[in-house]
Amino acid sequence: MSIHSNLLAGQERGFMTGYLETLALVERLHRLLLDVIKDEFERVGILDINAVQALLLFNIGDNEVTAGELKSRGYYQGSNVSYNLKKLVETGYMHHQRCEIDRRAVRVRLTEKGRNIRTVVNDLFERHARGLLDREVIGFEGLEDITSSLRRMERYWTDQIRYIY
Repeated sequence: MSIHSNLLAGQERGFMTGYLETLALVERLHRLLLDVIKDEFERVGILDINAVQALLLFNIGDNEVTAGELKSRGYYQGSNVSYNLKKLVETGYMHHQRCEIDRRAVRVRLTEKGRNIRTVVNDLFERHARGLLDREVIGFEGLEDITSSLRRMERYWTDQIRYIY
């Protein structure tokens, strides 16, 4: 094996180590985000909704959507989104209505109660954004760099799913 080949092999191992660290960090950050939302809800006395459901309400916002649209956007998996939408309707956080054109599809939108949850989550995120800036944890450019890199990884993974078969 040549010196050049050894160098490339070492770089690939180093890249693989970094890649695995990044994957683990993305997973931990997602779980931590859910814990942060859960803690905020406990602090303000909201106990009938979980963090995943709260993020679902936050992401739907003022839109009226179907479960299929949420899945196609890549936010949620099939059975998970269906279960959580059903729970959110049962607990009064969402309205649901059958589509006029396709009676199999159900459109959902937030109720006033659901919009209140969205506001709680939005206020939490705004406090965090201010805290990150005020404490100089990360600035706008750093956040742009992270977002840009994660979007490129997302596109790469999406391409792998679409074109691998």
